[in-house]
Amino acid sequence: MRLEITCDDRLGICQDVLQILRDHEIDLRGIEVDPKGKIFLNFPELDFDDFRHLMPQIRRIPNVIDVKTIPYMPFEREHYEFNLLLSTLPDPVLSIDTKGVIDIINDAGLKLLSDSHDVLKGEPLSQFVQGIALQRWLDKQPKMPIYEAVTIGSDQYYAQLLPIWVNDEEGTEVFAGAVMTCKSEPVTENWQQASNKAAFERLLTETPAMKRVISDAQRMAELDAPLLLEGETGVGKELLAKACHLASPRHEQPFLAINCAALPDNVAESELFGHAEGSISAQSAKKTGVLEQAAGGTVLLDSVGEMSIGLQAKLLRFLEDGVFRRIGEEQEVSVDVRVICTAQGNLFELVENGDFREDLYYRLNVLALTVPPLRERKADIVLLAEHFVAQACKKLGRSQVQISRTAKDRLKNYHWPGNVRQLENTMFRSVSMLEGQTLEPADIRLPELERNDERLAVDIEDISLEEALRQFESHIMKRLYPNYPSTRQLAKRLGLSHTAVANKLRDYGIGKQRKGRPRKPKTET
Repeated sequence: MRLEITCDDRLGICQDVLQILRDHEIDLRGIEVDPKGKIFLNFPELDFDDFRHLMPQIRRIPNVIDVKTIPYMPFEREHYEFNLLLSTLPDPVLSIDTKGVIDIINDAGLKLLSDSHDVLKGEPLSQFVQGIALQRWLDKQPKMPIYEAVTIGSDQYYAQLLPIWVNDEEGTEVFAGAVMTCKSEPVTENWQQASNKAAFERLLTETPAMKRVISDAQRMAELDAPLLLEGETGVGKELLAKACHLASPRHEQPFLAINCAALPDNVAESELFGHAEGSISAQSAKKTGVLEQAAGGTVLLDSVGEMSIGLQAKLLRFLEDGVFRRIGEEQEVSVDVRVICTAQGNLFELVENGDFREDLYYRLNVLALTVPPLRERKADIVLLAEHFVAQACKKLGRSQVQISRTAKDRLKNYHWPGNVRQLENTMFRSVSMLEGQTLEPADIRLPELERNDERLAVDIEDISLEEALRQFESHIMKRLYPNYPSTRQLAKRLGLSHTAVANKLRDYGIGKQRKGRPRKPKTET
């Protein structure tokens, strides 16, 4: 028998209900309390006379509004819904505790692993699934899911493990095990190699903004149009580009990169397009460029904003027609490659300043992603730091190093002008020099950015109000610019237009001075 008691919230009302049940010597099987003002009771069936006396007593409890019988408890309905949902899923799904013991499994999972639920429940999953260090992964109490090829019987399947975290009474997160899902059919070799999600596993993040970037990148990876990746130096643009290549239909073909900022113009053109024999010097041999070497695959043009205007024109023609000429040759070469470009900051700023072709920009900007800097990914700092520490320990052949709580706080509060690359180098250096097994704040050497020691207070004794305001504004700009090293970022921080901030930075001589369009010299009359 099940009852639903509708009531107004009052301290002790449940105790009053339970006292009546004790007086009637009723064996209570279950009780649920809904914060919206309902109490649900589950107890054995009663004789009509006993039930007839019980109901009025409950109704007379202060704050009780109504009492009625119901066919099931809310938990029972949720339980049956949950089982029904699991049973209809086509892919195997099961839940394990922190020791890797199977707790829940759906019908598809039973069919894959065994024929009997009684055989599986309470048994270690490792008895049925091989190819993954399951207990080692659980012992780490992971935050992020993993994707692995596992062996079940004699076949390979692609499985996803999602960690389960629950909140205790104090609101603290507690690790509670994991849920495993896998494909109902064995993995074919080609499908496994071209797995879209697996290609992005190295991009660790817990930040919503970065998760959106990765999600968009997964969809863009399957397309064949040019891709533009923008962001500050060291944010991981090349790693994202490699992931896009590995997740694309071109993943079996070469992935080659060329740094446009590191090479002189003539060398960059030769590296990209190649040259004929004797075209560079009398002794120079024929050279095949990166575009030809990567035929069928992907070419990454790193720091494309540093490419000269002349080379930009040749690249534009290749993107439009798929053909180019080697240096010193008249014959056209046709190559099928996908082009991915990276640019520091916002490439359109170079277009506005006349340093980058507008037509090429729009040709490259068919698909575009902006990778956020590490200072805007606070949740990722410790996650990445622990990953880099583990990598460093492996490279150095030493036992695992831990990061203390205070050291984690120091890492999270730093501004990271060099972004993820700086964090990786910092953690490797710190582990290399560490004598103990725990990194403390003193073990992590973080160079501070050059600070402006000028006080924000301005002495207005001998200057006008306008000049005082200019000095105050200049001090603020100098303080903020190291953390927001592009005009668009700083404009967003200050709530001003991009043009206004660019003019102020130029007026106060702050940051790098961008080249404007060449002005015609004034003619004297």
